[in-house]
Amino acid sequence: MPDADDTIDTDDDFIDLRSDTVTTPLDAMRDAARDADVGDDVYRDDPTVTELEAAAAEAVGTEAALYVPSGTMANQIAVHVHTEPGQELLLERESHIYRWELAGAATLSGVQTRTIDAADRCVPTPEAVTEGLVTEDLHRPGTGLLALENTHNYRGGVAVPVDRIEAAAAAAADGDVPVHLDGARVFNAAVALGVDASDVVEPVDSVTFCLSKGLGAPVGSILAGDETFIEAARRVRKLFGGGMRQAGMIAAPGLLALENVDRLAEDHANAARLANALDDLSGVDAPEPDTNIVVAHTADAGIPASELVSECKEAGVGCVEFDDYTTRFTTHLDVDGDDVDAAVDRIANVVDGAAPVDARPD
Repeated sequence: MPDADDTIDTDDDFIDLRSDTVTTPLDAMRDAARDADVGDDVYRDDPTVTELEAAAAEAVGTEAALYVPSGTMANQIAVHVHTEPGQELLLERESHIYRWELAGAATLSGVQTRTIDAADRCVPTPEAVTEGLVTEDLHRPGTGLLALENTHNYRGGVAVPVDRIEAAAAAAADGDVPVHLDGARVFNAAVALGVDASDVVEPVDSVTFCLSKGLGAPVGSILAGDETFIEAARRVRKLFGGGMRQAGMIAAPGLLALENVDRLAEDHANAARLANALDDLSGVDAPEPDTNIVVAHTADAGIPASELVSECKEAGVGCVEFDDYTTRFTTHLDVDGDDVDAAVDRIANVVDGAAPVDARPD
């Protein structure tokens, strides 16, 4: 997703709710990086990376996994492996792959995209999937892949129920089309739904998840699937420039990050606390979140998101603009209940002090 101000000058008093990517590694992670056993991972000689990949595969119930620098690279590797140039990628119109990955499917894989608007459901119905599938012929490209997302970032961190994933995936399978899950925050989904991550992943052919979001690692994501898929993905990772050498130094914190799954419930509770308080502000609509993402709508207050983001930054709170009157706030392991309360006080001052757009002189 887009970063707000990459040059933001934070200090100890700044409450950064732009994303859960802003977490700083715990001391134990720093120690693990320093002490990691390393080797050249392109030669598959790094024992720490190998350990991380095995642990990651076990965590989501797949045969194998691959460590990559970023979630975007993981998603784009999956697209490249599953499809052939000239095919079509079917996905939700507000999905991360479509909205925030720089047309990577077209640029890197020669794949055109076609979208389905799943609205608040977040995942297309099986009927919509079936209708969206295209059979290759003289005039049409044929659908090469269906991509789903859980949690759904843009829709407000929605934890999509497993049966919806199953239904959409089954419809794709009936058309002999593989399914990739952008599960950047799949553990948030699992915690919110009260299921194992493997239950969320079981219906699909491959999955991406990030170690550097709510789990708190400084860098890295995982692409997981069966052994044949991951072997193909390893070659594409090299093609995309993602082959790393002594990567154990950044993989070691990832192993510790996998131990942070249960504590994601704290982020969800803090997000609910934040949403409830924001919703009480005049003119602000902040629906109760499923997970750690809060979206605040300020159309009724007459405050554009761009202005809210700018004024919140001045007040010491980081957030990001989603749409003209929609702003995102994200809780994470560097934010506790006291931080949430302090952030609400600062945001309230911003909202109270902002004149509605229609009340301003021309």
